[in-house]
Amino acid sequence: MADRARLIGVNHVALEVGDVEEAVALYERLFDFTMRGRGRRMAFLDMGDQFLAIAEGRSQPADDERHFGLVVDDVARAREAVQREGLEVASETRQSFDFRDPWGNRFQVVGYGNIQFERTDGVKRKLGIEELGKTDDARSQISERGLA
Repeated sequence: MADRARLIGVNHVALEVGDVEEAVALYERLFDFTMRGRGRRMAFLDMGDQFLAIAEGRSQPADDERHFGLVVDDVARAREAVQREGLEVASETRQSFDFRDPWGNRFQVVGYGNIQFERTDGVKRKLGIEELGKTDDARSQISERGLA
């Protein structure tokens, strides 16, 4: 028996914003998601079995390198939405890009095909991503790590 708890996933990421209504409206223009729930100064954006928790009260400066990664079905479409909103792309590669929202939260957007985790059939069905596959590189990494 291990003397430490094993990390097995991320349930949610919590973001602080200046205004929840403005943040939800912006994120709805950038991404397709369903609302998990709402509170007076909070909103919960559903991503299958994970979620983003949005709360009012951001007071710290913008994030430089600190970020979190969001997985999407189409990186190019996400990049177009970010640019359409006038948000600056902070960095990019062929497979991903980073941007900051107006409150300084830094997002890295990565395509599902390029990542090592695999969604269960039920989560894929709920998200409508049954047809998405993995790149050869991602499949190789999954196999090398014994995740297949």
